[in-house]
Amino acid sequence: MPEISPAIGIGELARRAGCKPETVRYYERIGLVGDASRTVGGQRRYGEEAVRRLTFIRHARDFGFSVDAVRELLAMSDQPDMPCQEVDAIAKHHLEEIEARLQRLSALRDELRRMVSQCAGGKVESCRIIEVLGDHQLCISDQAHGGAHDLG
Repeated sequence: MPEISPAIGIGELARRAGCKPETVRYYERIGLVGDASRTVGGQRRYGEEAVRRLTFIRHARDFGFSVDAVRELLAMSDQPDMPCQEVDAIAKHHLEEIEARLQRLSALRDELRRMVSQCAGGKVESCRIIEVLGDHQLCISDQAHGGAHDLG
């Protein structure tokens, strides 16, 4: 019979999952981590399942999965006998998004390199970087216009 470990507090849970207690509270608030049991004094107490679940969440978030995707993946992981086509579809969709972001980042990098290389280092009135930022038509790639604000 496996040894049952004693319930741990929020600080220990956070430490073992590699995050901060505020992160645990946030995931509780949005329903990704179940409500903890409480001591008579009101302190949260968690078991090994909470450690596994929070570790899964943190790892999925490190891979860039959205909170909604993590919610779906958790729901599916709670049903180990179901086929994994839906899990695969979520991962493939995420991969496609990452590849599209990488293309936009690459175009943005290339455009920035070009702007910097064309700057003569004179006065701002004749600065190529300022000129290009003020006129999108001077950019080589339309993908650079997607910009960094679309990358997060």
